[in-house]
Amino acid sequence: MQIRSSAEDYLETIYLLSKKTGAVRSIDIVEEMGFSRPSVSVAMKKLREKELIHMDEDGYITLTEKGIQAAEKVYDRHSTLYDWLISIGVSKKIAAADACRMEHVLSEDTFFAIKKLCEKSLKK
Repeated sequence: MQIRSSAEDYLETIYLLSKKTGAVRSIDIVEEMGFSRPSVSVAMKKLREKELIHMDEDGYITLTEKGIQAAEKVYDRHSTLYDWLISIGVSKKIAAADACRMEHVLSEDTFFAIKKLCEKSLKK
């Protein structure tokens, strides 16, 4: 299933917030991402329709199995690209911004080549 980059960003944010705090609500996403409540509400509706998240009657958001898989994939791409950029001398601030953009546009082949390179350099 193809997921838009904005949805990937939401999934990654939910994933990271759930790891950090355990419980995630829409307001947490608003505060973390700096988006408006209506924008987050629309995004959560779309993620529910795609069966990537579940929202209970109290407004707590959890990732479905499909959502976890998508979020972990995006997070792996982001953290690998971030670490790689840092290793080649890019500042943390720029590496974070660039990794966020790159994670959505790189082909699987290119990403796996970069990941392989990173893993190889760690073994040295």
